[in-house]
This record gives sequence, C-alpha cells and structure tokens, in this order.
Amino acid sequence: MISKNQQKLIRQLEQKKYRRREGLFVAEGPKVVGDLIRAGFHPQALFSTTEQAGAQQVTEDELIRISFLQHPQQTLALFPLPKPAAEQPRQGRLYLALDGVQDPGNLGTIIRLADWFGIDTIYCSEDTADAWAPKVVQATMGSIARVKVIYTDLGAMLRSTTLPVYGTLLDGNDIYREALTADGIIVMGNEGNGISPEVRELVTRRLLIPSFRQGDTAESLNVAIATAITCSEFRRRQG
Repeated sequence: MISKNQQKLIRQLEQKKYRRREGLFVAEGPKVVGDLIRAGFHPQALFSTTEQAGAQQVTEDELIRISFLQHPQQTLALFPLPKPAAEQPRQGRLYLALDGVQDPGNLGTIIRLADWFGIDTIYCSEDTADAWAPKVVQATMGSIARVKVIYTDLGAMLRSTTLPVYGTLLDGNDIYREALTADGIIVMGNEGNGISPEVRELVTRRLLIPSFRQGDTAESLNVAIATAITCSEFRRRQG
C-alpha cells in the first residue's frame, strides 16, 4: 500500500521547484523506466502493479492516483536528478541548441529526435521547458536516458564556440541547396517567436526550410517537425 506521504511527494514532483528541492524526477512505463535503469540511473523508489524485483507492489487504483498519465503503464519510478553538466561543444560533433522552447511535448519529441539522429547533447536556454518534467520525460519515450540536456546561457556559449552555428530563419538560405558541415550547433527557437534577437545575431549559417505550396500556405512548422527535417538533412549529407 502506498502511503499518503509517498503520494503527496510524487504529485509535488510535477512542479520544478519540488523536483529541485527533492532532487528527484518521475518516470513511468516499463520502457522509459527500463531505459533509464539500463543507462545507469538508479531508482530511489519503484512502484509496480506486477511483481518486480525491488519494486513496491501497488494496486491499479493506487497507480492511477500517483500517475501523471491518462492511462498508467504498470510502473512508476522516482530517480535522482542528474548533476548539471558544464560540457563545452567540441569539434567534429553535431549539437542541438534550444532557445526558449516551451511546450513539454515539443521538448520531449526533440530529445527523442536527437537520440534517433545520433546527437547526444542538447544545449537549452534557461527559459526552455524543464527536461525532467513528467510530461517531457514521457514524451522522450526513454531517449532522455541517452541524451545529455545542458541548461546554460546560450548567448555566452555560442559566442565562445568556433563551430558553425546554424539557425532556421525566414531570411535563411534553402536548406536543400546550402552547404552543411558534419559538425556544428543547430539552434531551434521558441514556438511562437522563433530564435531570440540575441541568439539570432550569433547564427553564422542561416537556413530556411522552404514551403513547396504556391500561394497561401501554413505560416510555419512546428518546432519539433522543423528539428526533424533539419537533423535529417544534416545526417543525409553525411551518407
């Protein structure tokens, strides 16, 4: 049986201030929890509706009360937050940088995309959504275990790098015709406002994902979709 104190703690971890205070985040479902454990994350607490080594067995009703999912998936775990990293971009590698991405679903999807395209580090501005929020962790489908997410002053980081800095902008050059390097930093901006003015000035290679419809068309692409197209084109050139 899960205690009221345990239930209260888990529900509080929906908020960033409690995640920071407790040093914990929530992961749900056998795949996400399993991927984190295989990557070296050690659960502080594990709850499951089935018999599982090291898990506190709970009823389906109890799992529903502590889950953040509409349809709970057998398992919920509390993991210690990883220690903040301060790694600087290195030559020969491709990175993503997120400038004010706010939607948890978008952030989670972008982390999953980075995993798919072999990008192991994402730099985030301080106003980007928290990668350890339950909705983000779930949206990564386990990729959060393999992709390092670093929150930093993006402006300072980009000013200090010698790597090419790419950004998708309305005044950019057609990505399908522009020369792309095997290494660099790809900046993706906020859902509504795009890349911030400060960071835009630091973009050295401006890219545009062109629309193929003449006349009236969609105003813009979802940031996660734009990230997928951009990463795919970079990796295609390396084939």
